[in-house]
Amino acid sequence: MTANGINGSSRSDLHWKVGLVNSAGKFLTAESFGFKVNVSGTSLKKKQIFILEQDSHEEVVYIKSYLERYMSADKYGKVTCESEERGQTEKFVVEYDKNGTGRWAFKNVVHGNFLGGSDDNLKCFSKSVTESELWMVNLAIHPQVNVQNVNRKRYACVKNEELQATEVIPWGPESVIILHFDNGKYALKTFDNRFLNKDGTLSTELSDDSRFCMEIRGGSNSGFAFKDCSGLYLTAVGSAATMKGRNKTVSKDELFTLENSCPQVVLTSLSNNKKISIRQGVDVSANQDAEEDTNNEIFQMELIIPESEDCQGRWAFRAVNNTYWTQETHGGVQATAKDPLKPDCQFVVEWLGDGTISLKANNGHYIQSRQTGQLVGVSNAVTNKEKFYVRIVNRPLLILKNDNGFVGLKSLTKPEVQCSRGSYEVIFLEPSNDGHYFLKGSNNKYWRLSENASVAANGESPEPFLLEPRSPSVLTIKAPNGCYIKGELNGLFYAVAQAVDSSTLWEY
Repeated sequence: MTANGINGSSRSDLHWKVGLVNSAGKFLTAESFGFKVNVSGTSLKKKQIFILEQDSHEEVVYIKSYLERYMSADKYGKVTCESEERGQTEKFVVEYDKNGTGRWAFKNVVHGNFLGGSDDNLKCFSKSVTESELWMVNLAIHPQVNVQNVNRKRYACVKNEELQATEVIPWGPESVIILHFDNGKYALKTFDNRFLNKDGTLSTELSDDSRFCMEIRGGSNSGFAFKDCSGLYLTAVGSAATMKGRNKTVSKDELFTLENSCPQVVLTSLSNNKKISIRQGVDVSANQDAEEDTNNEIFQMELIIPESEDCQGRWAFRAVNNTYWTQETHGGVQATAKDPLKPDCQFVVEWLGDGTISLKANNGHYIQSRQTGQLVGVSNAVTNKEKFYVRIVNRPLLILKNDNGFVGLKSLTKPEVQCSRGSYEVIFLEPSNDGHYFLKGSNNKYWRLSENASVAANGESPEPFLLEPRSPSVLTIKAPNGCYIKGELNGLFYAVAQAVDSSTLWEY
């Protein structure tokens, strides 16, 4: 996996992208000139995104702007965001609103003053916390994540009508959690649109019992804690590791980390219409007509080497038994490896534009599906034997975003799809058997391509789109006209791009 998979962090201390909103509803903003900071933002755009860096040794945080500069405060309360290094005046500790609103206060460690203010009057001068020193913390990450309990080192998944922290590998849609932000608090929503309640039950309605105040913890055990409306912290209880509110203090049992959710796919050989499986043992073969409950036909795609101008991207394929595909010396593919960093475990994925992919092994040859279903890396060219349909299985609910905002309907009465929404909107994903997908908006209408290449959710019948993962958390969308969908700053969402660039990449 790239980095450590945790919210894009590559350090031992965790980084969290956030937007900070004051009591007047304005976002903390780092201007692109003069290293000035104010509280004037009306929505969460690039200038309003800050990174909270937890320290692996101390219970402190550092606040870094999108310009890679750290916020600091002097003894007179002046706030700047210009330091390239973390020092003493850049250290803040977090305190939480005693009224249970979920808001945070940031106290400078050196001077003991709290960060607060409005508009251009941002100061770090107050010795006490009032309304102007309380900040609503809006995580600026993709809301679909895997949630791991720090103590158990297990991931949350829906099992037996509960959310249980039992998975060694977060597998299938049951392990994808939506972080639902609601007026300063967070709810944990499952793949089937149910909310976790403080007593461990799941319900379709969002209530006070399913809203949690999120708190951050640093030091040797870093992560988030979730505090329910009765003052108890979410933990994993008993042998079933049922997630519910239980304790009044935070230990490793009450800490969780959030990780990007990698694509998990079913691959079908075009030549024999069989699904690739490890059901028969260690051999990776295209020999199954259907998927079984043990998930032997599902594989997780993990990007090992990102694509660049100098090299093709390389992916590893992880099986449910925590082994990786590897090409053996005889050319066959087996799921026996433990280390995806070994070259023979890495494959170049080529998207062929018709719902299929080809896989090139480390020996420079393409993976071929023989008549028996055996996969071998022996081909120099791509024919039907080297083509595989791909179906993403852990995103029945799709949430898309880019730097401009989330993808969703312009309004309930205007089904035009835009990419500048301030909050997420669920898109229902219906995969087909030929690598294409049908997408349905929140109004229960299918996406269709308009004459001007824009997208509207107003179809009674589905139109085929292609989703092509480019990294563990980013994909491209190819429309029925053969063009990639791109997003504009003004929210335009239309299929006009002939090639992949930053405007065609969508977090998912």
